[in-house]
Amino acid sequence: VQLVESGGGLVQPGGSLRLSCAASGLTRDYYVIGWFRQAPGKEREGVSCISSSDGSTYYKDSVEGRFTISRDNAKNTVYLHMNSLKPEDTAVYYCAADVDSPPQYGTSWLRVLLGSIRDSYRYLDVWGQGTLVTVSS
Repeated sequence: VQLVESGGGLVQPGGSLRLSCAASGLTRDYYVIGWFRQAPGKEREGVSCISSSDGSTYYKDSVEGRFTISRDNAKNTVYLHMNSLKPEDTAVYYCAADVDSPPQYGTSWLRVLLGSIRDSYRYLDVWGQGTLVTVSS
């Protein structure tokens, strides 16, 4: 499985941006794809994730209400729509996939995947190379 992010760039505060995560090599119907970000000098943190089983989504508090995660199953692509961007959203954004876990429904598993970066690294098998988002005037 490979993941390729795109859509990063420079945007002014209050602006919007859409990131894409294109997955290839998926061999089964169930997977979870999450978005993470890492700002300079800070630990990587989870942002949001979505399940292919029932479309359940989960957001961390820092982006709830501003970011929306969506998927296009036909294209095996997950999007992160980012609105009302703030300078503190500046980071390299990564997508990652859980392709080995048994199928789950609801948000419980999504909360585990984004609960701590240690769990994220433990359960998310594939990571993309990242795309830089800079929010600045």
